[in-house]
Amino acid sequence: MPVSPARVAAQSNGEGWFARALRAVFGWKPDSFRADLRSVLEGRTGDIGLSQRESAMLRNILSLRERRAVDVMVPRADIIAVQREIPLGELMKVFESAAHSRLVVYDDTLDDAIGMVHIRDLIAYMTAHAAASAKANTKRKKPFPADLDLKAIDLSISLAKAEIVREMLFVPPSMPVMDLLARMQTSRIHLALVVDEYGGADGVVSIEDIVEQIVGEIADEHDEDDAPRIVRQIDGSFLADARANLEDVSSTVGPEFEVGEEAKEVDTLAGYIATRIGRVPVRGELVPGPGRFEIEVLDADPRRVKKLKIFLSHDLSHRSRDPQQRVMSTGQSSLPASASTELPITREASVKLSPDDPSSKAPRRP
Repeated sequence: MPVSPARVAAQSNGEGWFARALRAVFGWKPDSFRADLRSVLEGRTGDIGLSQRESAMLRNILSLRERRAVDVMVPRADIIAVQREIPLGELMKVFESAAHSRLVVYDDTLDDAIGMVHIRDLIAYMTAHAAASAKANTKRKKPFPADLDLKAIDLSISLAKAEIVREMLFVPPSMPVMDLLARMQTSRIHLALVVDEYGGADGVVSIEDIVEQIVGEIADEHDEDDAPRIVRQIDGSFLADARANLEDVSSTVGPEFEVGEEAKEVDTLAGYIATRIGRVPVRGELVPGPGRFEIEVLDADPRRVKKLKIFLSHDLSHRSRDPQQRVMSTGQSSLPASASTELPITREASVKLSPDDPSSKAPRRP
């Protein structure tokens, strides 16, 4: 049976049967297929037999074309990483608290990342040594449970000596997400460190981060429900995580909390404050917010803001149009000590949640 020239041309261009079927049904042209499909998905998807969930996933797939690694990465401040000389016992604790199966491994600083460690490799290492010890003790009257001598495992040995550090991908922030996903599939390496032009770490991307761009947030049995990032208090003020999204803040506080043009440059409350005053504020400062709102910094370190309080200012006579002039120090927080407790952060020298000391980060520029 002869094959039509049109069919040969379509196959040579890599067009799949699904695309050809949709073009045949709706009469779309090849060069406008993506735009036409997006238009249909944004319209009444029930007319073409798609559920809202299926339509949302297809829209997400189409949007991946425009996304880059920097758009989906976990930012540097939130990376949980371990130093290569960390003892295995401490590494177990980090895995338990981090609730991740993979951790970045670095040498001196996070900018000197050398690879990653997988929890399965740690368990395999411990099992192999426990089994070998149990096999050697054949004269025992009572055999070891499951033929594993767990007492034989030396938890003081370092991660480097255990030799279970795996290779990790290093990618630029501009790398398309689709290309990164394809590289993860072919290399079978599911963790990538996003590095800038000077080799400094900007963030980390796992294959789960990419998949979540299509199907939405994936939570497993160990994920705990996140506490609300902004909570209304009895006095009418709001306690907020500095990383709270500006859209979420506006919807919670009310339409009067309108940040305007600054929302185009930043996504979080912390970014909004830094934009207003041109620097990272210190604990106790008051920053003028939009409209009649003021924002008090309850907790911060030299690198970032952590907790904030949003409230309406009842005395507007002393407010300046210049945010730099309005910023002032109150000396102490107006909340109880329990409410201004710092967010949990490890203090172990061998574990890095985020570099608290600016000097610990190697300079990126000559």
